[in-house]
Amino acid sequence: MGEDGRVRKVWLGVSVGLGVSFSFVALLVVGTYMVAADLAGGNSGTTVGLARGAVPAAYQPLVQKWGNLCPAINPALLAAQLYQESGWNPKAESPANAKGIAQFIPGTWASHGVDGDKDGDRDIWDPQDAIPSAAAYDCSLAKYVEDVPGDLTHNMLASYNAGAYAVIKYSGVPPYRETQNYVKTITTLAKSFAAPVQKVRPSQQSAAAIYFAQKQLGKPYLWGGNGTPEDGGRFDCSGLTKAAYKTVGIDLPRVANDQWNAGPHPKRDELLPGDLVFFAYDLNDPRSIHHVGIYVGGGQMINAPYTGAVIRFDKIDTPDYIGATRVTKDGAKALPTANSA
Repeated sequence: MGEDGRVRKVWLGVSVGLGVSFSFVALLVVGTYMVAADLAGGNSGTTVGLARGAVPAAYQPLVQKWGNLCPAINPALLAAQLYQESGWNPKAESPANAKGIAQFIPGTWASHGVDGDKDGDRDIWDPQDAIPSAAAYDCSLAKYVEDVPGDLTHNMLASYNAGAYAVIKYSGVPPYRETQNYVKTITTLAKSFAAPVQKVRPSQQSAAAIYFAQKQLGKPYLWGGNGTPEDGGRFDCSGLTKAAYKTVGIDLPRVANDQWNAGPHPKRDELLPGDLVFFAYDLNDPRSIHHVGIYVGGGQMINAPYTGAVIRFDKIDTPDYIGATRVTKDGAKALPTANSA
């Protein structure tokens, strides 16, 4: 049966005409909730390193090295801070005069900047100095609040946002909404950079997201398409995945390489229906991601491929497959809005 015939089938319409392979896909989707129930007790465990390809290759050795500077931080947490602060942009500059990949303001840099590459200067714009300085500053803050009750990492992050005095005053994370949100955002975002040591918790929303995507099968691809009436209901790759998860109350960024950070990263043999699968020009650099689809099982995804094609099923095992993300609501919410444009 041709592709046009397949797209007329209703989700879960497991008939002889649909074909054995797609019946199998549908059964995998149905089984998502049962699999989730079986694995719900698992979690990502203790962070011991960086997920493959999670940090741009140019910065991965620095983050891995300096992320182990003191017990209060780890490479994934440091990566989350840098991504949240600048999106890995070494030339970033904020309206508040924060500069560089780690977004130091000049006054803080003057007292806490270090010469990470030992070249005789401390350059706020040089990641070789700024990334070590971010780690050193975190560890200095942790030292200030090491005797405060509660989680040392949480207290360190709260000190970064509100100052060590406030953490000492309130004997822990102070009751400031901004500070509490900052702590939750960074610790949540860190999961998308961590190399999990246990199976990644399944998504409870995945089958519904697939249901939406399957209803789009056969629609022509539109670059920049969001599925609006103005777009004729058409999508590009990340527009489709964003819209699919929007139906279950999860707001993903618009750009594929930012959707990568919406949750932890299951291994290839741990994929479940609903996982987002990504493809990149450089398998060591997630900022080079150029395509995303929704995994449906059996090595297949639903995706909007390229101009001239229609939304369809495709195999995921191609040379540019970089990995997958298991979307979580908290993970998506933690992503910096500046990177979602």
